[in-house]
Amino acid sequence: MSSKTRKSSRVILEHEYVPEHRLLSIEEAVQVLKMLGIKPWQLPKISVNDPIARLLKAKPGDIIEITRRSYTAGEAKYYRFVVAYQKGVK
Repeated sequence: MSSKTRKSSRVILEHEYVPEHRLLSIEEAVQVLKMLGIKPWQLPKISVNDPIARLLKAKPGDIIEITRRSYTAGEAKYYRFVVAYQKGVK
């Protein structure tokens, strides 16, 4: 990926309709999984080839935190488990 493409891709993260995405550290991921009482593979999946996952340099097994703004809840956090591929995606 050229530096120009990489720079323009970063703008995607700053678009008003794209919620904040953040790669969790191992310690944060362990805390979240413990809080939710689940195993990582029980989280919704996100492909390692997803444009946001690529920008964050996520690897299979990582967890991405997504913070969405809501009129009713204020802010809501969602988590996605990074997988090597997704069914139907090559």
